[in-house]
Amino acid sequence: MIDDFRPAPAPKLVPEEAPKPTPVPKPTFQTPEQVAVHQEIPSPRIEETPEQAMVFDRLAKREKPRGSGHHWFNLPWPPTRTEIIAVIGVLLIAVAGVTSYIMLKPDKPAKQVAVTKPVKKEAPKPTTVASSLTGLQVAKEINERPVVGVMIENSLEARPQSGLSQAGVVFEAVAEGGITRFLALFQDEQPGSIGPIRSSRPYYVQWALGFQAIYAHVGGSPDALNLIKTTGTQDLDQYYNGGSFQRVNTKAAPHNVYANVATLAGAGTAKGYKSAYSGFVRVPTAPKAKAVASPQTATDTAKPATGIDFNMSGYAFNPRYDYDSASKTYKRSLAGAAHLDANTNQQLAPRVVVAIVVPMTPGSLDAQGVAYSNYNPIGTGTAYVFQNGTVTVGNWTKASNDAQLVFTAADGKPLPLEAGQTWISAVTSPGNVSYK
Repeated sequence: MIDDFRPAPAPKLVPEEAPKPTPVPKPTFQTPEQVAVHQEIPSPRIEETPEQAMVFDRLAKREKPRGSGHHWFNLPWPPTRTEIIAVIGVLLIAVAGVTSYIMLKPDKPAKQVAVTKPVKKEAPKPTTVASSLTGLQVAKEINERPVVGVMIENSLEARPQSGLSQAGVVFEAVAEGGITRFLALFQDEQPGSIGPIRSSRPYYVQWALGFQAIYAHVGGSPDALNLIKTTGTQDLDQYYNGGSFQRVNTKAAPHNVYANVATLAGAGTAKGYKSAYSGFVRVPTAPKAKAVASPQTATDTAKPATGIDFNMSGYAFNPRYDYDSASKTYKRSLAGAAHLDANTNQQLAPRVVVAIVVPMTPGSLDAQGVAYSNYNPIGTGTAYVFQNGTVTVGNWTKASNDAQLVFTAADGKPLPLEAGQTWISAVTSPGNVSYK
């Protein structure tokens, strides 16, 4: 009995062995009854761990385990033969589409190159203007200078004169006793030494008024001094403006008065003098270009003339001009010798030479009892214009003291002068002009 209450010994724990797989019998012929018996026998259940269950589940779903190989475009892993063929087909279709697009797409239009229209370059603005005095191209500020008219002596004791080659316009006439004198007008150039300077005469005053010039002289005839006062001439008489003149010691008085043109211009400007005038009609010139050819007049009266002689009063004062085709100037001579400029020692050579026929009568007597010359430059008369080796016979006109001298052809049209220095000599009759 006691043994009946004694606890049974604890069973020994034997590790559970994994169930052995039931061997699959080799297929043998079975009767239907035998098949039915086997179907009724339940298969033994295989216990599996959770990890094994997960693996079997993934295999059942045909998924590729995490962290292994490629995904093949997210297709189930491993892909089936059918899926591989489908992927290859899609890729071939894609390649064929891209190839067709490249072959059939329209050509890319050529790059449009912007056509830049050439910019028309504007001609540079001229930096020069035609001088009102000479017609030559000068800086604008030079053309705004006042014109300075200076009385220059031409006696034998005065030669060679200084500064005449730099004058823009020179008037020549007899002052008294057959001795000629010059009115030299300056604007483009201002020589530092001009002279000898002598006294005034009324016709020179009238010519200077046409240019509204500052008029420099040393005294003058009674008629001239009176005309200066009555016409309001911009006077610069050495007797009242001694500081603007000087006497040199290389010549004896009264042939020794000289001046600096810029100084004279400054003295006149200080007095409020100004030059507003119309110059001669000139053949147009362009900046930095050769002057254009002279326009022909309607009557086309120009004739060859390369050697010119004016009879002013006598051999010592009659000028001679010889045309130089290379420079297109007229070489001036006096008394059979070249007329020189003391400043340059070069022969005077104007571009244009004009002879105007102006009546002359004896005027009042000077202190020595010699009659002053008395020209009448107001009115009209015959003019001989020499330029480019030719001569054109026309007319000169000066309507009043203040009016400018005008040159016209025989048909009445303006007679343009070539640009450059111009010498104008007053003769008393057409017979005093000869040329060939």
